[in-house]
Amino acid sequence: MEQIILVIHLLLAIGLVVTVLMQKSEGGALGIGGSGGALVSVRGSANFLTRATAIMAGSFIATSLTLAILAGSHNKSNINLGEPNAGSERSAPATPNTKKSPTVPLSK
Repeated sequence: MEQIILVIHLLLAIGLVVTVLMQKSEGGALGIGGSGGALVSVRGSANFLTRATAIMAGSFIATSLTLAILAGSHNKSNINLGEPNAGSERSAPATPNTKKSPTVPLSK
């Protein structure tokens, strides 16, 4: 089931990029470029590409959440952190060797 949702998720991602790139640019920030009347026109408020982008974005978020929930359910294991593992052996901490001094390689 994860593979099917993942394929749908990838197709939505590609489709979302394509629909965003196909939309007409309305200028830049602060209304520079483009026409001022396009914001209140019927064509500017709700055309096909805008609705398709919104639907695809919602579907993309839904598949992202679904994949995250499915991935989280696979990582659950029966680990009891309150009790130490019976088979584990504790090793002694490393002690520095004080008999030898560290050697430094010298050039010839």
